[in-house]
Amino acid sequence: MIELYYWPTPNGWKVSTLLEELGLPYEVKPVNIGAGDQFKPDFLRISPNNRMPAIVDTAPKDGGAAVSVFESGAIMTYLAEREGRFLPTDLRARVEVNQWLFWQIGGLGPMAGQAHHFRQYAPEKVPYGIERYTNEVNRLYGVMDRRLADRDFLAGDYSIADMAAWPWVVPHERQGQDLDDFPNLKRWFETIGARDAVKKGHAVGNEWRKPNIAEDEEARKVLFGQRAK
Repeated sequence: MIELYYWPTPNGWKVSTLLEELGLPYEVKPVNIGAGDQFKPDFLRISPNNRMPAIVDTAPKDGGAAVSVFESGAIMTYLAEREGRFLPTDLRARVEVNQWLFWQIGGLGPMAGQAHHFRQYAPEKVPYGIERYTNEVNRLYGVMDRRLADRDFLAGDYSIADMAAWPWVVPHERQGQDLDDFPNLKRWFETIGARDAVKKGHAVGNEWRKPNIAEDEEARKVLFGQRAK
């Protein structure tokens, strides 16, 4: 059994989608990031960076003690390797997937997250921040659009690279982007979104989300006021 420590955000959706694609049984353990669940000692033992998602594999393939994994990219790699799917064993094909997985982790996710922050959550409008991160997300969408001009998926066959990137395109309108400007990306986005496993993974816990979190002062303090202590 996989225990999934989760909240319905793009990073959470990555892992719920992969679990659905793999057909693995899993139990969702909600981590309400607006209420501060990510700072509870039990969760910090699993995820010392006080971020979800995280997993605990209570029955790893080697038959040994339970394995806990934090950071979405590490989780996706672990699960894909565990099941031998969505991450090739061939050297060159594996490099392709890893390149695009890390591209999402290091680029698309953080930049889209900053666009969300300055466009929706910042207490006052900061024109430079809005323009800076909206433009950078636009550039990254362009990278994907060019990549997808002659292929169906980012790294050849459908892989964890696609599952990692897709959730960050879901809120494209909130990032100030129009998918009609990126026809190859739009085709890819719609193709992946039509998959049953993706629909199921994306739906996990959506009833928990608060549409007005930008107006929830206590949640804002928890989410955006964090320091080392």
